[in-house]
Amino acid sequence: MAIIIERNQGLRQETDEQFGLECPYCGVYSHMTPQSVPDTEMLLEDKPKHVGLVYQCDACRAPVFLRFAVKEYKADGIELYRNFIELERPKEKFPFSYLPKHTEILFREALSCYSSNNFNAFASMCRRAAASSFAAMGESGKLKAFDHVISAQDLAEIDDARFAPIKKVLFEATEEEDLPILDRAQAGILLEVLKDMFYQGFVRRGKLTRAIKVRQFFVKDGNGGLRPSA
Repeated sequence: MAIIIERNQGLRQETDEQFGLECPYCGVYSHMTPQSVPDTEMLLEDKPKHVGLVYQCDACRAPVFLRFAVKEYKADGIELYRNFIELERPKEKFPFSYLPKHTEILFREALSCYSSNNFNAFASMCRRAAASSFAAMGESGKLKAFDHVISAQDLAEIDDARFAPIKKVLFEATEEEDLPILDRAQAGILLEVLKDMFYQGFVRRGKLTRAIKVRQFFVKDGNGGLRPSA
């Protein structure tokens, strides 16, 4: 599907194919309708390498800003590549209340970097958040976390070459200059792996402990003992 901005017609797509995104405002995966297109004459005169378009979320009517790379300038228009960059990404959700306070602060900042497309700042904050979590888990925390991460790699069937930067960020890098440079795809893998590591290390245990305490509260008898539930 070619995306073309014509001199007299405005934005045109070669097919009627529609696309949807997770809206950064309402969080709903929705169809996006073109709302605002830059002036064609200015683009043809300045010939920028990238063009910004504004789409409207059909769910909440909010404007969503996307940046496209220019494929070709023609006499009567501009053809854009189909791939685009979301200038505003949906905020990542996580049950932060189960994390140790220091880890929570660092992980929130890591997610903020990810949502802003600052993937290498994101990697740096992930390293700090992971180190904080290892300390909170105790003496064998790092080893347990490593087992969780390797299990996630096997479960997701990620090959060693693609997974090597993830392990280096979380377990091997000791200085900032040791951190690998991540692209968008690698940052996405790192995000999901770290979320899973935190879930296994803190959220799962916290939810289970709370659920058991609630169960015990409701089966206590008047003498402070426990009686089996029916």
